[in-house]
Amino acid sequence: MTKTYVNRAPQDTRGTWLTYAALVVVLLFSAFPVYWMFVISTSTDEAVAQIPPSILPGGEFWTNANEVFTLNEVFFAASLINSVIVSSVITLATLFFCSLAGFAFAKLRFRGRNALMVVVVLTLTVPSQLGIVALYIVMGKLGWNGTLLAVIAPGLVSAFGVFYMRQFIAHAVPDELVESARIDGALNMRVYWNIVLPAIRPALAVLGLLTFVMAWNDFQWPLIQLNGTDFPTSMVALSDLASGNYVIYRRVLAGAFIATVPLIVLLLIGGRQIVRGIMEGAVKS
Repeated sequence: MTKTYVNRAPQDTRGTWLTYAALVVVLLFSAFPVYWMFVISTSTDEAVAQIPPSILPGGEFWTNANEVFTLNEVFFAASLINSVIVSSVITLATLFFCSLAGFAFAKLRFRGRNALMVVVVLTLTVPSQLGIVALYIVMGKLGWNGTLLAVIAPGLVSAFGVFYMRQFIAHAVPDELVESARIDGALNMRVYWNIVLPAIRPALAVLGLLTFVMAWNDFQWPLIQLNGTDFPTSMVALSDLASGNYVIYRRVLAGAFIATVPLIVLLLIGGRQIVRGIMEGAVKS
């Protein structure tokens, strides 16, 4: 009995016009707050108070931006530099420690490994606000209160990063490859540096972008530590711009737009890496 094989044409996976229309609507709703922030940041006080408001950008952006950077009580230029320092250090430390811990949980065998992983995951269910007082006391004992070290130290490693790296490494790095490296005499750090890191670059890009954005946008803990100092982060500086009895909204939104530009540029540059990392993780799982 002979079997007959039917060649089926590949299915058309292209979306319909309704799909693209829905995506355009979502894009417009997502981009409108940023566009409106730019419109206000380029307007005068009269244009901001106009009813109905203008939906077209004005020509006063550089004037408003200059006011933001020259306010002595805000220190906006220093705040951007501090945000770059804090976010970069936290991102690099998170990538290193989380990938190293993820490698240990995924590929090393030691007593209590699964129990420790459960504890790490359970910490994700605890609101960070519950530890603010204890964390402030610890930073005070170390003499770090009111400094950038107090802002950086709590973010050097994250439970989400450890869990994410553990899951990705477990699927991306075959056990046979690790065992063959050990047979050749490679120690654990050599295996991590030469085998694991090159294999998880897409996941590192995703975690790095997410960590940088979260560190840049963090407000509560930097406000507690740096409020009233001469070296705030950008989010604390924006709160200073928006404080007081008379708030100049064109100035506030000009500062907000300037603080948002680095994130937009970063996401435009690394957006493809995010998609690649998510797709590779989906395929491997």
